[in-house]
Amino acid sequence: MNTIKKLLVANRGEIAIRVMRTCRELGIKTVAVYSDADRNALHVRYADEAYYLGPPPSRESYLLGDKIIEICINNAIDAVHPGYGFLSERSEFANKLAEAGIIFVGPSAYSMDLMGSKIASKQAVEKFGVPLVPGLKEAITDIEAAKVVATQIGFPVLIKASAGGGGKGMRIVNNVEEFESQMHMAQSEALSSFGDDAVFIEKYVAAPRHIEIQLMADNHGNVCYLFERDCSIQRRHQKLVEEAPSAVLTPELRKQMGEAAVNVAKAAQYSGAGTVEFLLDEKLNFYFLEMNTRLQVEHPVTELITGLDLVKEQIRVAEGHPLSFKQEDLSIYGHALELRVCAEDPSNNFLPDIGTLTTYRVPQGPGIRVDDCMEEGMEIPIYYDNMIAKLIVWADTRENAIEKMKRAISEYRIAGVANTLGFGNWVMDNEHFRKGNFDTKFIDNYFKPEYLMPTSDEHLEKALAIAASYLFENQNSSSEITENSNSDQSSEWYNKRRNLR
Repeated sequence: MNTIKKLLVANRGEIAIRVMRTCRELGIKTVAVYSDADRNALHVRYADEAYYLGPPPSRESYLLGDKIIEICINNAIDAVHPGYGFLSERSEFANKLAEAGIIFVGPSAYSMDLMGSKIASKQAVEKFGVPLVPGLKEAITDIEAAKVVATQIGFPVLIKASAGGGGKGMRIVNNVEEFESQMHMAQSEALSSFGDDAVFIEKYVAAPRHIEIQLMADNHGNVCYLFERDCSIQRRHQKLVEEAPSAVLTPELRKQMGEAAVNVAKAAQYSGAGTVEFLLDEKLNFYFLEMNTRLQVEHPVTELITGLDLVKEQIRVAEGHPLSFKQEDLSIYGHALELRVCAEDPSNNFLPDIGTLTTYRVPQGPGIRVDDCMEEGMEIPIYYDNMIAKLIVWADTRENAIEKMKRAISEYRIAGVANTLGFGNWVMDNEHFRKGNFDTKFIDNYFKPEYLMPTSDEHLEKALAIAASYLFENQNSSSEITENSNSDQSSEWYNKRRNLR
């Protein structure tokens, strides 16, 4: 067994703070790293120690694996937790840590490499009987041969980059006439994004649900599934709303998918926390999509329905302990929802926004959790992901969780940047969502930007509220106002009104 006494979080923002909180509970000292953009960030202030990496761009800071390892060696750091993104799925980084005698709180480099390749992962899990979408299990480059395969599978087909993610290097092909051009575009984007132009072809599942199974495995051969999350509400293949458990899985189907996910872990010789993603079609047939060899952004909903701290379990496994539970010990308690609060404008095609948080106040109360890294006066940096926070709620039933999320959204105060709170409220009110009748085309099928546009009555109500607030705040001020100061106060009122957008 290895005892971790000091741990470096090779990440930033809310996930860095989230990992450090568990470390503090375990009596483990924490170390932050930061770029110029994050000198005053909350994760830097929260840690016991902090070390500078470099300029804001991630390639000059958070992706400098060798520099992070050097920091570990020079400061007696036992372990590194990568969070998600950045170095979390870089097998070379994991290997170098091992060579330096530093614990990597994550899976082995072998597991990362195997599951990082969509082709290799499909070939591996097929041997364990995991259901796959009909299609090729190996890369293909010959256009004419690929056309024959696509015709045999039946259009529409999906061309996917083997090393892809986030929708990059992915093309839907509806007929043979457009196949060649789409193949070239997929390969070009894959090469540009991942340095690998390998692609494969599979049947396009038109309107699936995105269901993922949370796994936890140790180094003693134990693997457990911690039930599912439904992550179907997405824009541009990026998740916005997640929930656990799914509204459509039966106990029998949940068991089948969970056991299939366990087989994926066995195929990868997996250790630690990981997530197996499946597509679920309208007939409730499920197909393996990929495995994420790290902690997921949406892991809090699983924590809330199981009562487990996944980061604590990650650390225990990294130290060499067996899992603290068995499959039969696990049960689902209630229902949890998560909304990603992002700095973007849903009424303008979810266009990212930047600016200063002139107002920032989080909701509180039983069953409400906010994982964030922001406070009033902070700027949204342009260099990293634009997620401001994760708003997570728990209740005894799905219906009550929806109502709790609506209440939490109504109490969340953000001004200065466009954000997804209004979109989240619209989702909670949508009849298809409330009935559990939705898939990954939810936004395409049901959402229109004008749904978030305030009515003229709402504009007037907000303006009157601001005016009343302004008068109350200034009731003791002098009645003699110069022309210049009157202009300044009018501008202040206007700015406050703008910030209510």
